Amino acid sequence: MSHRGRCLCGSITYELAGDVIATAVCHCENCQRQSGGAFSVNLVAHESQLSVTGDLTTFEDRGQHGDSVYVLRRFCGSCGSPIYSALVDTDGVIAVKAGTLDEKADILPTVEAWCEHKQPWVDLPGMAVSMNRE
Repeated sequence: MSHRGRCLCGSITYELAGDVIATAVCHCENCQRQSGGAFSVNLVAHESQLSVTGDLTTFEDRGQHGDSVYVLRRFCGSCGSPIYSALVDTDGVIAVKAGTLDEKADILPTVEAWCEHKQPWVDLPGMAVSMNRE
């Protein structure tokens, strides 16, 4: 299956080809800040599956401990829409932000991560796997 998406202003468009590894909800504090919400919903895939048109800006996220770069957050420099995050220690695995998809209705998260940072009022039904990471 193929997914298409774009940023808010339309300067960045993309296509994510093939099947994704998972659709994940991330509750980490940095995803909360970056998304402006209680969590981030992501299509986890290989970077080779993503084709982007337009120039992305990169923020080097050093994670909660601030030691080394943990995630490369790629976003539109014009409108600020987050497009995807490249997970540094996972050899080409990326997390495409589901909110930027043209068609979102069929997106069903199957896994949660960083659940120890989940907001107490968040209750997501149907989660198959919850991963706590520290």
